[in-house]
Parts: sequence; C-alpha cells; structure tokens
Amino acid sequence: MSERWHMSFKKEKEFWREKFCRENHVEYEVSGNLALFADPVTSAGGEKTTYSIPTYEALKGITKSIYWKPTFIWIVDRVRVMNQIRTESMGTKLPRINGDGQDLANYTYLLNVKYQVQAHLEWNENRPEYSEDRDINKHYGVFAKALLKGGRLPVFLGKSECCANVSVCEFGEESGAYDHSGVINFGYMYHGITYPDEAYSEETRGRLTLDIAPVLMNNGIIEYKRPEECSHQEIRNGLMKEFERRDDENATLK
Repeated sequence: MSERWHMSFKKEKEFWREKFCRENHVEYEVSGNLALFADPVTSAGGEKTTYSIPTYEALKGITKSIYWKPTFIWIVDRVRVMNQIRTESMGTKLPRINGDGQDLANYTYLLNVKYQVQAHLEWNENRPEYSEDRDINKHYGVFAKALLKGGRLPVFLGKSECCANVSVCEFGEESGAYDHSGVINFGYMYHGITYPDEAYSEETRGRLTLDIAPVLMNNGIIEYKRPEECSHQEIRNGLMKEFERRDDENATLK
C-alpha cells in the first residue's frame, strides 16, 4: 500500500489504528545490526550464545517497549524471519565475579536481522482496578502513534547493546529469505517467563514460572504457542508489581 507513505502523520496514525482495531492485532517490523536471544537459564556465566531465531519473550518485550500499560497483556502470535540467519562470535571483557580485574568472554550474535511481528492484546484479569481503562480503540490508537515515532522506550534485540528500529508494516509484505524453505524444526526452546501479574491459573498465581515450548518455522513464519500451552517449571514465589495511579495515560512503578 504505497499510498500510505503520502499521508500526513495524523492520517497515517488513524489508518493504522483502524487497521489494528478491525483485525484485532498489531503488525510491525523490527530490525538491527546485532541480536542476541540467549536462554537465561543456561547463560548465567560469561559466555552467551544466541538462538537462531527470536524468543517469544524477546518479541513480547519489544512490543511492550513500543507501548504497554498494566491494563492489558501482549500476546505474540507469530513472527516472520526476513533475512538469512547469520552469526558471528565477538570477544568482550566482563568483570570477574570473584576478585578484581576482567575476564575475556565470547558472545555469539545474530547479524543483520529483520523480523515482521504480529501480536494482539488481551485484558489483564489480574488487574481489575484497571477495568475502566479497557478501551481497545484507545490502546491500539496509542500503539499506532508510538510505533510511528519508533516506540516509547528504547528497543533492543535481546541485549542492551543490540539496538533496534521499529516501523509499521503489513505482515507478509516483501519477500523473505525463508519463504520457500519448508519446515525447519528448532526443537524445544526457552519461551518466556510468566510473572505473577500475568498469571492464568492457580498454579501460576503468586509465582514466577518458566515456559518451554517446541518451535517450528514454516516457510519463514513461526507461530508461537501461548504461555498456558507450554511446558512449565516453577522458578520461585513472587509478588505482583504495584503501580501508582495517575490521571494521564501512563502508569508508573511505585
């Protein structure tokens, strides 16, 4: 839809708001020179090696960096891998855990990545105090405005040194490197962590829960399982975050 590039900012924001509301999901593109999607369970030490593809948790974090409120939860539906998967190891200096000085460690990054992401929001039933804020037109509209401006918070591809850019797109537009690759099985991967304020059952209420799920890429597209569909392991007990209520559209941590 090339005509959208000739719209004013106000008209373009309204175009995307209406599209997001009509289809009940958001679509955007995220790209960067480097990415590091590591398993936090196995990368607690100095060495970090990236997954070949982004994790559900990483894409959820990117979506929240564009726009988020405690009123709702972002659910990532699918991602499309646009560029060829390439990695490179780089040496970095880290402070020693025991003692002074530094140690040399290797980080393995993905290079020149670009993804198309589709996600939708669902009301957070753990936050009944925000029930009066459940206006889907408002939230998709604010997301569209924030996306056109590059997001409300800095966007990273896994780690803070992996800066990224976000922009509007239509999922499926343009050709991708894996459009005709068939099915690629990445096996079981770290999916994400379910926090107490996003609990979906009695077993996850008041706990941090690790989610693991099998991942398949079909012609460049990965459809993620929902957190409740994953295999789970309890990490520890936890408490919901408390937010300070304000009259504007933002909420801040106490």
